[in-house]
Amino acid sequence: MTQSTPYPIIDGAERKLASLGTMDLINPATEEVLATVPRCGAEEASEAARLSVEGFAQWSAMSPFDRSKIMRRTAELMRDEADEAAAEMTRQSGKPLVQARGEWLASADLLDWYAEEGRRAYGRLIPTRASDMRWTVQRRPVGPVAAFTPWNFPAWTVMQKVAPALAAGCSVVLKCAEETPGSGVRIGRALLAAGLPPRVLSVIWGDPAAISATLCAAPEIHKVTLTGSTRVGRLLASAAGQHLKKVTMELGGHNPVIIARDADLNSVVPLAAEFKFRNAGQVCVSPTRFLVEQPLYKDFVAGVTEAASKLRVGDGMNGDTQMGPLTTAGQLSKIEALAADAVQRGAKIETGGSRIGNRGYFFQPTVLSGMTPEMDAMNEEPFGPLMLVMPVEDIDAALAEANRLPYGLASYAFTNSLSTERKISEGINAGMLGLNHYVMAMPETPFGGVGDSGMGSEGGIEGMDAYLRPFLVSAKIA
Repeated sequence: MTQSTPYPIIDGAERKLASLGTMDLINPATEEVLATVPRCGAEEASEAARLSVEGFAQWSAMSPFDRSKIMRRTAELMRDEADEAAAEMTRQSGKPLVQARGEWLASADLLDWYAEEGRRAYGRLIPTRASDMRWTVQRRPVGPVAAFTPWNFPAWTVMQKVAPALAAGCSVVLKCAEETPGSGVRIGRALLAAGLPPRVLSVIWGDPAAISATLCAAPEIHKVTLTGSTRVGRLLASAAGQHLKKVTMELGGHNPVIIARDADLNSVVPLAAEFKFRNAGQVCVSPTRFLVEQPLYKDFVAGVTEAASKLRVGDGMNGDTQMGPLTTAGQLSKIEALAADAVQRGAKIETGGSRIGNRGYFFQPTVLSGMTPEMDAMNEEPFGPLMLVMPVEDIDAALAEANRLPYGLASYAFTNSLSTERKISEGINAGMLGLNHYVMAMPETPFGGVGDSGMGSEGGIEGMDAYLRPFLVSAKIA
């Protein structure tokens, strides 16, 4: 499999030099330098913003049908390079190869879905109050967009923004994560090869503070969208708000899982282990706080402990790896500190709890039992392979703990009781609820949270609505 060096894309061309010099891409499994790439700053961000105006004029003038053809052609090109793209994603992010390939193909599916949805951005005719009037509402693209994406899902999170924005007729300045720019560059290359006009999409990375400040202030940019931490979301939303720009913020979560006393542990336990440790727990909708009713608590802890202890941890490029390393050294240090704090405050490590080796950012799949609300890990999003298990007396107590934090992204519940299901669905404070499963992000469904987990939705028709604005034509008929 070939490994190409990613370069920023501006005006349809790859830039091998940038204003802030260079930076290294690190393989989190080996800590080796994968490539030395350009480091962009305010200069590139300003240029990309300026060019996006011309790109918007050209792209928004094209028919939705013609835009759709380019997007669908891109999806096919992406599928053709799935093996190479997955290998590059694994080397940069650490996730197992099978997960990287699945993400890349799902991203192509997402582009396909929005290619068709863009052809159905219908307006409406409103009955008037007078016979000589006609009221029509059109849905027009908001304009050039600045999109900021993270390192944990470097293809999917890019496509959650690029696909609906392009479908709506917007141009995009994409700022990829510095750790994992390869996927964004590949998507940009595929779009250009499929016929996207060169100034419709720019792909940059480098100095996050300089780039974000420039794009949020740039008069050419009409909308800002971020997938990232709550802390960064506050900064970007505030900066965009000063210039009255539209925003979509998909931010952090600390997702509760309520396991009722009537749940079937034979299905609950393997699902918990599979989804908790997917991508080493570096998933914004990862199940994190497992709130288990007392009658099932001991058996649940025993079951997930056994399952977690059997997971194969290693380099994601190895075919039998089930969990790779954390993506950054900072995440590794954070997980170590959260686990240590929990133990100091009385939690028990059932399995794991330590770094693996001294090369690469590996941490053991960890189950912590006896968790209590004052522990740091129960308040700060771990974003790592920590399964936090807390016993609760009943569903009311579980809901109280689930709703205790200001986060409200994903939530989960496992029960075979319709009345319990209804109580949880009516009582939970979150943007999404998974009942008896953990699958959330699909092209057809909205994805987003409340409170400190952000504002607005991605995915589904709501995802494209975020890039459209209503335009009223109130006409007096002669």
